[in-house]
Amino acid sequence: MTSPHGPSGSYTWDRSFRLWDTYFALIWLATLVFVLGTSQPGWPVRVTAAALLVPLIPLYVWMGRPVLRGDPPDERRAVGYLIAEMALFLPSAVLVGETRLLAFALVPPCFMVLRLRWALIAVTVINIAPVIGWALLWWPSAQDVFFNSVFAVVTLVFSMALGTWIIRVIEQSQERAELIAELDASRHEVSRLSSAHGALAERERMAREIHDTLAQGFTSLLMLVQAVEAELDDDLPQARRHLTLMDETARQNLAEARALVAGGTPADLEGASLSDALRRLAARHDATLQVTGPARALPAGPEVVALRSCQEALANARKHAGSSAKVSLALVYADEQLTVSVRDDGCGFEPGAVSGGYGLAGLRTRAAEVGGTAVVRSAVGEGTTVTVRLPISPASPVSPVSPVSPVSPISPVSPVPPLRSSR
Repeated sequence: MTSPHGPSGSYTWDRSFRLWDTYFALIWLATLVFVLGTSQPGWPVRVTAAALLVPLIPLYVWMGRPVLRGDPPDERRAVGYLIAEMALFLPSAVLVGETRLLAFALVPPCFMVLRLRWALIAVTVINIAPVIGWALLWWPSAQDVFFNSVFAVVTLVFSMALGTWIIRVIEQSQERAELIAELDASRHEVSRLSSAHGALAERERMAREIHDTLAQGFTSLLMLVQAVEAELDDDLPQARRHLTLMDETARQNLAEARALVAGGTPADLEGASLSDALRRLAARHDATLQVTGPARALPAGPEVVALRSCQEALANARKHAGSSAKVSLALVYADEQLTVSVRDDGCGFEPGAVSGGYGLAGLRTRAAEVGGTAVVRSAVGEGTTVTVRLPISPASPVSPVSPVSPVSPISPVSPVPPLRSSR
């Protein structure tokens, strides 16, 4: 037996040991009263028998109780305890027949600490030997011998049945303790795996956020630096415009970095509606935006996914379709669905041939996290359309927005497209 909480931890027997102490004390006390209260044999014999019973209490407290509570019991100490116990009990039981009542307290420990075969032998000795010794010592009548023999046999059968029950209780307690230990270990393992999965999911989320915001901005800054270096000698006004764009991009990246650290709303959505954020995004990418349906306040989740999806699609469009391709955004507010789409008329590609990177995989993952879908339709020479549909709760519109004409860029200079590892 191995208790996860020490010798008195999980087993039914260990937790109810005080009840066993009470039972042993009551049986011992009742036996002592019967021995001293019987009429025969004479009082010197009865006092001798009672005197043999008295050491059973300190023997139980100092030796028996620790043995019974052992986990597992020390077999050598258990045998020594039972031998000492029977050395006191058997002479007393031979002298006075009433002492045999104590067998009800001596039998259970045999099954608790001994193997079944040795336990059965010890129980047989405890029940049968006193009757044989009593009959040989006092030579009672045949009727008394018969009744005492029957009582001994019945007690032996009852002892065996009780012992089987005790063994079954201990086995069930062990099985339950092992099951509890397994469940506890499984709970800790599930907790560990859950924490690991949460950490992995958070790393993936941060990777997508950095890929869709900071990485794009820094790539744009690098390419703008290269453009400014080439323009300083020949086209100073264009270089100044690129420097202005670098300043805007750096400030945008700083705001995004602060939002990532604080776990707050993306910089584009801070204090603005989704349609306003997409207008600014479209302007930075020299794209057009069409809004359909009454705009309304939405939960943060769908708005963030819609914004990040547009950022991803626009960056891919500028990288793969080329700076000369026309790009358009569409934002559609429906009763129970928000749809954003980004279309370019570039060279197109085969979606099934794309693998690796954070691009399309991250876009689909974002949409799936809020119960939406992301579909990419493209073919060589026919451009690309990325459509993201997100479920939203029906709500009353807060600020109707009429469909608008294509948004003009805020600057005649198109930003340098950020590099991407994949669509």
